[in-house]
Amino acid sequence: MAQDREPDKLMNTDTQVVARFRIGHMRPVFEWNLGARSVQLGKRTLVMGVVNVTPDSFSDGGAHFDRDRAVERGLQLLQDGADIVDVGGESTRPGAKVIGAAESASVGQLHPGKQPVSEKEESERVIPVIAALKQRHPAAMISVDTYKANVARAAVEAGAEIVNDVSGFRWDSRMVKTLAELKCGSVLMHMRGRPEEWRTLPPVADIVMLVKRELREWADVAQISGVKRERIVLDPGFGFGKNFQENYPLLKRFDELHELRYPLLAGVSRKSFIGRVLARNGSDAPVDERLHGTVAAETALILKGAHIIRTHEVRACADAVRVADAVVS
Repeated sequence: MAQDREPDKLMNTDTQVVARFRIGHMRPVFEWNLGARSVQLGKRTLVMGVVNVTPDSFSDGGAHFDRDRAVERGLQLLQDGADIVDVGGESTRPGAKVIGAAESASVGQLHPGKQPVSEKEESERVIPVIAALKQRHPAAMISVDTYKANVARAAVEAGAEIVNDVSGFRWDSRMVKTLAELKCGSVLMHMRGRPEEWRTLPPVADIVMLVKRELREWADVAQISGVKRERIVLDPGFGFGKNFQENYPLLKRFDELHELRYPLLAGVSRKSFIGRVLARNGSDAPVDERLHGTVAAETALILKGAHIIRTHEVRACADAVRVADAVVS
């Protein structure tokens, strides 16, 4: 019988974490350090609502590009049950052009959707919205969705407590140092390539293994550069450089990401792979017909241990959270 137990002794610590989660459906619990306060992650699922202050967002077509409408949208999301409001000023939809730090300051007021968004233009979009939201709702947790270090700094100075960087802190060489100085919360997301390259990226044999390896490497680099581990949340980046087929194993095996020992954020709201699975008569479901598929995917992610769900459908997601959390906890 002693020999039968030997494999358990050889099981590494990370694998044990995942095994315990699968058996007990208990998420790892973390304290996310945002600087002025800490937030407990894992006892319940937090909902991050999206405010796109862009003229060309894939999800809402620029419905909240006006500052006042964006502020009202943020306040409505809080009323609907959002724990965090994520304010973004640049679309990273498929095909979008993005720029690095060296180019950012020199790009002028460019035609929306045709050229990258400059640092100045992005700041002018998001900073007034963040400041107004904090003024109207001082207790609100605000996140800024940006890969530009100077925009991140201005946003935190305006009241944001979280920087959500889709590039994994890699497109702006100043970002990691800036986050270390700001001492705010951060979301490190996985992305393959850049949006203009996604359609030509070669397929990956095991997308989950790739995401795990690169998220671990990028998080290690951030810590070496001064970003404290307790400030970092990881996001596998559904749809960001993953083709339709690669998103499904990432969803199915999401619980394997617990091996990384970080809190996990997931954003699948209105994504193209959901539209593909909901296709009728050979056509993908349009964005405004992906609600039920979105909520189904979000529920699956909660059951697999997601700590934060980023969504456009806050009210529906908040309801799903209450039911799914009753199962998880």
